[in-house]
Amino acid sequence: MRGRRLRPAGAIVALLGGGLLAGAAADGPAARQPLIRKATVAGQFYPAEPQRLRGAIAAYLAAAPAPLAEPPVALVVPHAGYVFSGQIAADGWRQAMGRDYEVVVLLATNHRVPPFRGVSVFPGGGYETPLGLIGTDHEVVKALQAAEPLVTWRPEAHAEEHSEEVQLPFLRVVLPEARLVSAVVGSADPEVAARFGRALAKVLAGRRALIVASSDLSHYPSQADAAAVDRRTLAAIASLDTAAVGRALRAAGERPGLATCACGEGPVLAALTAARALGASRGVVLGYANSGDTVAGEPERVVGYGAVALTRGAPGADTRALAPPPVGPATAPLGEAERSELLALARATLEQLYATDTLPLPRPASPLLRRPQGAFVTLRRGGELRGCVGQLTSEAPLALTVARMAVGAARNDRRFLPVAAAELPELTIEISVLTPPARVRSPAAIQPGRDGVLLEQSGRQAVFLPQVATEQGWGRDELLSQLCLKAGLAPGCWRQGARLSTFQADVFGTAQDRP
Repeated sequence: MRGRRLRPAGAIVALLGGGLLAGAAADGPAARQPLIRKATVAGQFYPAEPQRLRGAIAAYLAAAPAPLAEPPVALVVPHAGYVFSGQIAADGWRQAMGRDYEVVVLLATNHRVPPFRGVSVFPGGGYETPLGLIGTDHEVVKALQAAEPLVTWRPEAHAEEHSEEVQLPFLRVVLPEARLVSAVVGSADPEVAARFGRALAKVLAGRRALIVASSDLSHYPSQADAAAVDRRTLAAIASLDTAAVGRALRAAGERPGLATCACGEGPVLAALTAARALGASRGVVLGYANSGDTVAGEPERVVGYGAVALTRGAPGADTRALAPPPVGPATAPLGEAERSELLALARATLEQLYATDTLPLPRPASPLLRRPQGAFVTLRRGGELRGCVGQLTSEAPLALTVARMAVGAARNDRRFLPVAAAELPELTIEISVLTPPARVRSPAAIQPGRDGVLLEQSGRQAVFLPQVATEQGWGRDELLSQLCLKAGLAPGCWRQGARLSTFQADVFGTAQDRP
């Protein structure tokens, strides 16, 4: 989803000399050095520090679905930054854990150079990652070169391609002994994909091989449009029908902001062709989300992410993961299970953020946590306020709102310095789940301790949670005067036509997370 500025193709000499591709195949001493592709998006798309990177991958894999009974012949996984797509990528890679693969063929999307007809396969010594070198399976590379004339070697296609690089830390953790064949598919040409897929199946027959197609889904529509388009695309992929995939990608029509339905169409079509030829008969959708579902995302302009496993299981498509999860009723109160889940999510979000520079994907168990609702998160240390951020109303699911507000309270409350990692064990967390604000006609209707209050006047506004008046010992008049001051207005503004709204809050913490 997030890319870097393109370099012109003509800069390949500079790239080779600058270390992105070290030991270029040329005459002289350099020719005797193994060609190693250096990591170029570490620290941008994923953590560069090895411990943080391992921690992020471990967290994502722990939250992924359990492996299927049948090992995958191929996977389709996304390739955005880990804060956006890391969990969905892990949903796919989890299926390879504990399997006996000797080679992984990675089919990457061409983002960096002009489209070309064919597939560039990396012939060098391997790929450098923060977790160590992943070596190339040269036997498979040579076999592909011999089997299909469309297989070429274009150094510029690999030099900075993030769609291959972001998969490599997962490969290093999940299959540490496997060798790699990395192929950049030059364009979304169905004929090229079919030819390469057939050649790939021929070469991999009899080998313990896994094919991984690296592809994001829709780019830049609204969250609602992305969900509709992406579900159709993933269902088609799970059918293992390349023609159905082509129809799905072109059935979206004109939707605002929609730039593409899948940036990795070529890799997906090649993977489907090869997987079917290798005996795959079942497609299982493992997970779906778009960037609007993530803690770091926004709903207006999103990118879609899906994970699919292609196996030799019972023929058919399993698309149950695409069913929208149920949303609880707007008026039902939270129970202890829901409160505990929200507190655990808030703390886990902060712990993962500070330990790994990544964020979890909220996937709440309770339908009540999937309803849109406003919330505040309050952080204290030793009883002293360290941050309090919230939204009175939200169109996002409550669980997602709480995760976002936890990050905001730790990092973005302008009244305080950001929370430091060393403070985390000492922080208490308090969550206030809010009812929608309702305007009151008279200040006399406000009951301190029961009501939170929103004040609006002259383009300014301020809010106090219900518990603030109790904590400070304020009566109604002082509460409203303090609210005026917080808004940057005169203390008596509430007597002079200010708009007042009240709301109530379900305020909770555990024994660990109460001041």
